[in-house]
Amino acid sequence: MNVLIVESDAELAGLWQRHLQRSGATVSVALDQDAAVLALQKAMPDVIVLDLFLDQGSAIAVADYASYRRPETRVVFVTNTTFFSDGSIFNHIPNACAYLEAQTPPEDLAAIVEHYGRGTS
Repeated sequence: MNVLIVESDAELAGLWQRHLQRSGATVSVALDQDAAVLALQKAMPDVIVLDLFLDQGSAIAVADYASYRRPETRVVFVTNTTFFSDGSIFNHIPNACAYLEAQTPPEDLAAIVEHYGRGTS
């Protein structure tokens, strides 16, 4: 399973990356929208772990681009805010499959990514 993490906090992205790699995933990291789009142009992941609020760029633009290029790519949104906590993100982003707090234990995030990444290749 191929996973792209799009997270502005390099330390947090690295933590998630290590947990996902331990579960057998091939993981790349992008720290902003531009890097994410470049990564998506090179290879389409099965799952994108995407911080809803990036320091540089728009997470929604990244999800939209992924949806256009490969609609079956699933997006797991993570955030440290309550924005979209009503679940409305699923009405706006067709490839959104989960919405988690950034403080979710990394092993739980890895399990969710593994669940949604099954059978997408």
